[in-house]
Amino acid sequence: MSIADLLGLEECSLVEPSFSDLTEQVYTEVLLQTDAMEGRLLVDEEEYPLALALHDGRAWRATTFLFRQPSYEAIDAFDQLDGDIYQEEREDWVSAIRDHYSRIICKEVAPAPEDLRHDRMDKVMDLLSEVWNGKTDTACIDACCGSGVGAAAMRLAGMKPVSYDNDPALLALGLTAGRLHPAETMCIDGTCATRYLEPAPLGIIFMAGEIHSYNAQLWHEIITELLALTDETLITAGSREECMLVSEWCRESGRETSVFENERDPIYDRWCCLAAN
Repeated sequence: MSIADLLGLEECSLVEPSFSDLTEQVYTEVLLQTDAMEGRLLVDEEEYPLALALHDGRAWRATTFLFRQPSYEAIDAFDQLDGDIYQEEREDWVSAIRDHYSRIICKEVAPAPEDLRHDRMDKVMDLLSEVWNGKTDTACIDACCGSGVGAAAMRLAGMKPVSYDNDPALLALGLTAGRLHPAETMCIDGTCATRYLEPAPLGIIFMAGEIHSYNAQLWHEIITELLALTDETLITAGSREECMLVSEWCRESGRETSVFENERDPIYDRWCCLAAN
């Protein structure tokens, strides 16, 4: 369902320009500049505010409190309008928000050139079967997802992926190709993933790297964020040296690690680090 559907409206836009902007308190203030005539408040199953929508006589605009606190001024503005309260499950609203911004990416961003080799999907699925056989119906965070080969493989294996990357062109490719699903996908900075995601049992990064001295700190931060969100994490890289560095970072986060060679793929996922609590 769309954000408008969940608010009981025919149409509604969000004041935040992108998914990554949803943490910024300034957008509550932007919405409150509306000369509002009507208001609607969406709350979750615990009656925590999820979103405020205001109507100025021409259109409905909303802001969401998924990743930030609702301000006193926002609740007061709603009370002054004597508006209607709607209730939905939090996860349904999260999915609708992801869907909303994913569709904006598809509309506004030209997809990157196709980057999936014809045999990569089968190789990734075979690797997942070896590492996590029997993990069907398990949530898995697909970090640095690119165009979605990992998400597609996990879905076929019966897992439940949630994917993110900071490259909208690659996300547009994955979304238009069907490997990424709009309600499961976010365009965010992986170094602050914990702001946007709930913990999950499993996490994965396919093809981390290339990791060099000039970008090692960036990869360290991305991987540390994923480890903070997941209990068991699989990270692949092209070389043993990269994978050993990843393993060192995982041990710094208190994980037990195993590094092994994946002979299925000599290019992308040749070396694997499995890190568990």
